[in-house]
Amino acid sequence: MSGCKEEDPRIQGIRTRIRVVPNFPKPGIMFQDITTLLLDPNAFKNAVDLFVERYKKENISVVAGVEARGFIFGPPIALAIGAKFVPLRKPGKLPGEVISEEYVLEYGKDCLQMHIGAVEPGERALVVDDLIATGGTLCAAMKLLERVGAEVIECACVIELPELKGRERLEGKPLFTLLESL
Repeated sequence: MSGCKEEDPRIQGIRTRIRVVPNFPKPGIMFQDITTLLLDPNAFKNAVDLFVERYKKENISVVAGVEARGFIFGPPIALAIGAKFVPLRKPGKLPGEVISEEYVLEYGKDCLQMHIGAVEPGERALVVDDLIATGGTLCAAMKLLERVGAEVIECACVIELPELKGRERLEGKPLFTLLESL
C-alpha cells in the first residue's frame, strides 16, 4: 500500500513536520529529514499511532528496526503491539554472534547485522525504517529475518521516494508508508 489514508488529518500534520534538506549527504540528494517531526510530540505520536493501528491485530511478534532511524519508530510500535524489538545494526555495533547481509544504497554500499538467536523460526516480523529509497536496506533486513526462519509480514516506513523504485525491489513483499517524498 502506497501511503496511508490521505483523508486522515494526521497525515497532513506529519507531512508539514518533515524538512527537506537539499544536497545532503551529497549533491543531488533531497534528504527527507524526520528529526523535525520528532520535535513535535503530537505529530510524532500520530505517526506511531498510525502504524500501531495498522499492526495491532496482526499477531506480529518481532518489530525489526533498521539503524538508525528505524530505532526511533520501532520501539514504540513494538511496545504498543506487544512485540519484541530487534535492532538491525551496522557492522561492529552488536556484541556477540551476528549474521550479516550486504546491500547497495542509492549512494554506496553497506551491511546490516542481527544477533543470532534474536529471532526464532516461525516468528511474524515487521521491518520498520523511516524511509524507503532504492529498497536495498529493506531487502537486506528481510533477508536477515528470513534466513533465520521468520515470516516478514510487511515493511513499514514513514516516507517513500517513489521515483527511486524501491518498492519494485521488494519482490512483492507488502510495503506500507505514511506518505511520499515532499
